[in-house]
Amino acid sequence: MSTAVLAAAAVLTAPVVAGCSSGSSSASSPAAATTGATATAPAQPTGPANQLEEVYRKVITDVLPSVVQITTGSGLGSGIVYNDKGDIVTNAHVVGNATNFTVTLANSTKPLDATLVAGYPDSDLAVIRLTNPPSGLKPAAFADSGKVQLGQITLAMGSPLGLSSSVTDGIVSATGRTVSEPDTPGSPGATIGNMVQTSAAINPGNSGGALVNLNGQVIGINTLAATEPESNGTAAAPGIGFAIPASTVTRIADQLIKDGKVTNSGRAALGITARTFFDQEFRPAGAVIVAVSAGGAAEAAGLQVGDVITKVGDTPVDSLNALTTALASLSPGDKTTVTYTRDGQSRTAEVTLGTLATP
Repeated sequence: MSTAVLAAAAVLTAPVVAGCSSGSSSASSPAAATTGATATAPAQPTGPANQLEEVYRKVITDVLPSVVQITTGSGLGSGIVYNDKGDIVTNAHVVGNATNFTVTLANSTKPLDATLVAGYPDSDLAVIRLTNPPSGLKPAAFADSGKVQLGQITLAMGSPLGLSSSVTDGIVSATGRTVSEPDTPGSPGATIGNMVQTSAAINPGNSGGALVNLNGQVIGINTLAATEPESNGTAAAPGIGFAIPASTVTRIADQLIKDGKVTNSGRAALGITARTFFDQEFRPAGAVIVAVSAGGAAEAAGLQVGDVITKVGDTPVDSLNALTTALASLSPGDKTTVTYTRDGQSRTAEVTLGTLATP
């Protein structure tokens, strides 16, 4: 996905909402204007629709207290209470370069101070910690994202446009998406694999919030929305949002909390340093290897400096970004065929992928 917008937001102190006003009306309803008549409330609807509404209400009641608003000096986003010690998981692009934050719980208007535990921009995840966590924090329950199914109903919870504790609904419209984020201040433009695509509205401020199933479990962290290609990245494409899967969230968050860094990225790697290769007409035509890591997957498969990778499995590779995207959809230990050229001749190598090293 080449066009996407991170769902972070600038702080809105007075969100503008058109067409929503409250107050009394001078017009009387027909029931009120009829003398001697008794108005009867309409019967409460029953049936499948009402049952689904009750499920929605229960999930929102159960999960929304676990979703918080995070404010930095430059904007705001959302986060999810990870444990009762005050750890909150969110997107790295919500955190940006900040180390101190204010957090507002869903059931409170009092801002709480928080500090950065650690971040891992390569997977766009970070953990912050409340300085004085209050009693009664409600950690969210995380699902097995491997069981997420196409068509599953989802609820997206967060603070879009600064409207805290907002909920939108949709379905899982795809799984296993590999998405490249835009390169922005505080976000290196990570390429993330296995993302959950949803039709639930994801807007600025939703980043770091929860994508929830009807069992009240978090299946992913809302991260970004697609944009209309014709708009040069300024207009969101309706109904196409992406969430980092719960399995990635818990694996990375556990390491950040325990070690203050990621020691096992869980991301596939060839064990090379590469750059985009250009043909004689200066068109991108592959990823040329400029260094091979000792003991890495590429060395074991016989790849050498100067080889130009043109395909990973069945995925064409015409640039370094394309190579990164292809690898993001794979896992350490996977076996794949790498097609490359050496001395003008096309060759293939069977490679067992390693694990991307971490700083």
